Amino acid sequence: MSDTSLEFAVPLEDIPETAVIQSRLPVYTAQQRKEKIARIKHLLKQENAVLIAHYYTHETLQKIAEETGGYVSDSLEMARFGSRHEATTLVVAGVRFMGETAKILNPEKRVLMPTLQATCSLDLGCPAREFSEFCDRHPNHEVVVYANTSAEVKARADWVVTSSIAVKVISHLMDQDKNIIWAPDRHLGRYIEKVTGASMISWQGACVVHEEFKARALGDLIAQYPDAGILVHPESPEAVIEAADVVGSTTALIQAAKELPHRAFIVATDNRIFYKMKKAAPDKTFIEAPTAGEGATCKSCAHCPWMAMNGLHNLEAVLESGDNEIFVDEEIRRKAHRSTRRMLEFIAH
Repeated sequence: MSDTSLEFAVPLEDIPETAVIQSRLPVYTAQQRKEKIARIKHLLKQENAVLIAHYYTHETLQKIAEETGGYVSDSLEMARFGSRHEATTLVVAGVRFMGETAKILNPEKRVLMPTLQATCSLDLGCPAREFSEFCDRHPNHEVVVYANTSAEVKARADWVVTSSIAVKVISHLMDQDKNIIWAPDRHLGRYIEKVTGASMISWQGACVVHEEFKARALGDLIAQYPDAGILVHPESPEAVIEAADVVGSTTALIQAAKELPHRAFIVATDNRIFYKMKKAAPDKTFIEAPTAGEGATCKSCAHCPWMAMNGLHNLEAVLESGDNEIFVDEEIRRKAHRSTRRMLEFIAH
């Protein structure tokens, strides 16, 4: 069951074009890059800081995290790693909700981000006030929100989930005969309903990257590579999901690339995941699933425009200045902590 919230979809003019963002990033020579990376590593050690990067950031940032004792993962494992690590400063390379989640779980730690402008279409498309009113119109429902939401939305929720555990949590709530509100990604919500048999009241958001994958063009690509495995993130449209051999979180897709016997894979998620996929399966070929393509409304083209805002220049700058610190109002943090901890406790059992 769906309830309309399409008026809160993200307007195209509010989405930064990846090409524009990239053109503003400094261009370094090989020697300058080497010096920048060395400086960043020095500053991480000096500030007792650890770099936590998402799979969708540039591979250079992922490499720095790996080489300095940091971490590269999906949003769930990023949050868990930050809680376990002894560093007093967490530097989160990703989008804003990831930094907020780190602060929600680690109020005693300083949380910095290379940029505070990097957000998420799912977050933008689910404003806290409107979402709270939406929930108020449907009392006696368990409110389950995707991690790709603001701290304020998490504070309104009963549960926070990631794509890796969403199906399990919804199945658990169904066993308890709970009525469920789901937000914000409509494609992931529809996938969960199909897998679990749940009937949820759903907020109608979408990811600008995954919504651009096209089933017809994917079919043409499959015809070119008939032996390729098809790996799809569940934020993708239903017709794309139906073509998949594996549907799963970023971590699950990397694992599938490693374990499945296929020698090539067509991948429907952000193309920066290829760095980790190639490390997991260096002898295999990875092909980007088709999006709307050149000349269409696509402003993502298989790479998040906000993830593209993380770079060497602003990572170095934030470590030097201490700017771009994440703060969360304590009352909101406490409520959001309850729903977020619930997710972590569910995983632990």
